[in-house]
Amino acid sequence: MNTTKQFTTWDSLPDTLTATHIAQFLGISRKTVYELFKLNVAHGGIPNFEIGTSKRVEKSDLEIWIADQKQKKSSSHAV
Repeated sequence: MNTTKQFTTWDSLPDTLTATHIAQFLGISRKTVYELFKLNVAHGGIPNFEIGTSKRVEKSDLEIWIADQKQKKSSSHAV
């Protein structure tokens, strides 16, 4: 069984992402990704959409979400 991460660079990610893609890229569990899917976007959730019962994320939305998380982190450290 090959345990090498397949999605470790931004360019390796497809345009439409699954929880597995995001988990591998960010180095977090799929469970955590699904928890982030459930959160309201205004409260730090990852924007997503459904295809049947499957959740998907546009790569561009993930890029924006990551930038927002960085901004929130740096803003919380500002005094």
